Formats: sequence, structure tokens, C-alpha cells
Amino acid sequence: MPVSFLDTLGEAVTRRLAARSSRRGMLGRMGAAMAVAPAFPLLPVRRADAAPAPTPNPAATLTDFERRAQSTDPTKCTYWRHCAIDGVLCGCCGGGVHTCPPGTEPSPVSWIGTCRNPDDGRSYVIAYRDCCGRNICAAPKSCGCNTADREMPIYRPQASNDIIWCFGTASTAYHCSTAAIIGQAG
Repeated sequence: MPVSFLDTLGEAVTRRLAARSSRRGMLGRMGAAMAVAPAFPLLPVRRADAAPAPTPNPAATLTDFERRAQSTDPTKCTYWRHCAIDGVLCGCCGGGVHTCPPGTEPSPVSWIGTCRNPDDGRSYVIAYRDCCGRNICAAPKSCGCNTADREMPIYRPQASNDIIWCFGTASTAYHCSTAAIIGQAG
């Protein structure tokens, strides 16, 4: 059977490699290559020819509540600060969007939510605080809200609106809920 040129070339390269290297040296080089390989993505790369990142479409990331949110009437469930509220709005009960009505006291603890203001497009951290001390407010049905936008499961109680937060007050009777801005989100 005739020997082809490629067979002869392959044999010559293999014999030369075997004569100049040892098994231990080959294993050492392979180990070094495997140790250094993960660092290659960290090396600087010319990205001038890369395509620019697509700009995100803010309208595509809005939740249903954020699409309906308004900033003019705080006695409506669609008011932008009420994105995670569950209860009767204190604005309908003689209080305000962030103040308890006379004869009630704010709970010392609150749950939080992050709501987007439709006027400036920024997100704000809102502290929802129950007002306690009187029976539930007899406000119109339109003032009872359960918007729960981006609500977290109960294993994160600080973000849950399903808890009556009237512990630590003189009375644990729930009356209404407020929505105070803590600050701008991240």
C-alpha cells in the first residue's frame, strides 16, 4: 500500500514533536492554557466596529398600572403613588395622601413600593402606612384600592400590602392607608 504525502508529513511532525517535548512538559502547557483561558474575555477588545446597543423603549417596560396612572386626583386608585396600595385611601376619609385623618395615628411600620410618576418619568420609593385607631373608613367604593403593582410574595413582608400594619399603636383597628414619598428610586 503506497504511503501518501500527508501520511509522511504527519509522521515527520509527530516524531519531531515527540523528540523535542516530554509528556510532563505537554501537560504543564495544557494546564497553563486552561488556567489562563478564562481571562481572555477580560482583555481589551476593539469595539469600534461593534453595533451600538439598542436603546430601550420605555413604553414597552411599563406595567398596566403605569399606563393608566394619573397625577391629578389623589382620591382615585389610579393616582401614581397608589401603585402598591391595598386599602381605603385616607384622602377620602378626611386625611391626605400622606397624612392620617384626625383621631387616627400612623402605624410605626409600613410596606413599600416603587412607583413611576407619569409627569417626570422618574420612579420613587413610596411608604404605605396604615392609619389606626378607628374602625374602617366608610368611604365610597371607588376609594377602596388593591393595586398591588409588582407585589412581592408574602415571604418579603416589607413589600406586602396584605398585612394590617396597625401593630405598635394604641389600637389595632384599621381605618385607612397613606402613600408618602420616601425618595427617588435608584
